[in-house]
Amino acid sequence: MAKTPNLRPLDDRVVVHPVDAEEMTAGGIVLPDAAREKPQRGKVVAVGIGKLLDSGARGELSVKVGDEVIYGKYGGSEVEVDGVEYKILRESDILAKVAV
Repeated sequence: MAKTPNLRPLDDRVVVHPVDAEEMTAGGIVLPDAAREKPQRGKVVAVGIGKLLDSGARGELSVKVGDEVIYGKYGGSEVEVDGVEYKILRESDILAKVAV
């Protein structure tokens, strides 16, 4: 995994480092880059301070740095920092945390 990026997400946004796509099928067939699906799983590397609520308080995020998460296929924005690809998502784009 890459070093922590110099990114500070705002509000309820989360920076995720996607895991690499599978290179081989269950049957042992090696997939070329073009045939691999985009990963929908990654490790949280930075989190925002939480969404500003109507009361003026900040809502607490359900994920923290180090969590492995599953997110929607087309959610968030892809960014590249120091040659490393990251995805910036809203917390609501995260579908689940992977239990360890």
